[in-house]
Amino acid sequence: MHEPKKIVFIGSGAISTAIGNVLAEKEKYNIQLLSIEKDVVGSINKAHVNVKYFPNVRLHPALRATTDLNVLASAEVIFLGIPSNVIIDYIKKNKQYFNKEAVLVNLAKGFGKEHRTIPESIAKVIDNPVVSMKGPSFAREIINQMPTAFTIASKKDKYFELFKEIFGYTSIYLDFSNDVVGTELASILKNIYAIIVGIVDAHYDSPNLRSLILTNAINEMRYVINKFGGKEDTMFHYCGFGDFSLTALNDMSRNRTLGLLIGKGFFTNYISEKVTLEGKIAVNVFVDEILNKSFFKPKKLMMNELYRVFNEENYDLANFVNNILSLK
Repeated sequence: MHEPKKIVFIGSGAISTAIGNVLAEKEKYNIQLLSIEKDVVGSINKAHVNVKYFPNVRLHPALRATTDLNVLASAEVIFLGIPSNVIIDYIKKNKQYFNKEAVLVNLAKGFGKEHRTIPESIAKVIDNPVVSMKGPSFAREIINQMPTAFTIASKKDKYFELFKEIFGYTSIYLDFSNDVVGTELASILKNIYAIIVGIVDAHYDSPNLRSLILTNAINEMRYVINKFGGKEDTMFHYCGFGDFSLTALNDMSRNRTLGLLIGKGFFTNYISEKVTLEGKIAVNVFVDEILNKSFFKPKKLMMNELYRVFNEENYDLANFVNNILSLK
C-alpha cells in the first residue's frame, strides 16, 4: 500500500489554510502547514481552527501544522504561500531542507528579485521544478467551499496530471498553460488595473464607463504581457480575465479599495506605508522597465497615468479619467 502523498504549504496564512483545508477534506493526502507562527500552529493542531486568519471556521482534523522545517525533506509538493517579497530569501536560507524532487508551486502574486518573476528568481537559487498557480481566489470563498478556479502554469505538460489528481473531486477547478511568464505577469498586472478601475468608480458610478475601462485594461494587459515575453492568449485563462475581474470589481480587493481611496481623496502616505499594496509596487516596477525599452510608448498606457498619480506630488486627480480616455 502506498503512503499518502505528502504536501506541505509554506506559510499558515489565509490562502495556505484555505487550499490546505480543501485538500485535507479529501482524506487522501498528508497535508501540513509549515509556519513560524506558534500560536497558529497550536490552534490548528489542538482546536482545528486558524486562530489568526479563520477563527470562526472549523478546519478538517486531517489538516496539520508544524514549525519543523524537516517536513520539507519528504514533501512531494510544496506550495509557496508566503508574500512574494520574502520567498526568495526564504528559499535561499532553507534550501538544504527541500526535497530535491519536490514540485514547488508559487501562489504569491508579485515580483521576485531584480524585477524578475518569482519562478525566474527561484530558478537562480534552487533546481526544483516550479509551477505557477494563479486565479480569481479570495481565500474566504475557498474555505467556504465555493467553486474557485486557478490556472496551473508549467513549461512541462507532465505536471498537469499531478494537479488534476490532487485537486480532482474538490471545489477547485483548473485550466492549464505552458506560459509561465504570462501567467505570472497577468497576476501582477491585474493589481495595477484594479487600482485604475477603483479610481474611475470613485469618480463615476457608471456601468458604461466601467465597461469601457475594463476593455481597455484587458487590451493593455495583453499588450504588456506580449512585450515582456508572455502570450496574449493567457489573458483568457483563469489567471487573466478571471483574476482581473475579481480584483477590479470586488470591494474585498485591496487594490480596488486603494483606487477607491485615491479617487475619493482619502489616500495618504500613512495608508501606503501600513498596507501591502502590490499594485503600487508593480506600477513603479513596470513603468521603470518600460521606460528602458525602446519599443514601448508608455504615454499611451493607462498604467503610465497611474504612475503619475503615485509619483507626482501635485497630480490633479480631477482630470484622471479624462486623461486616460484621451490616450486612445
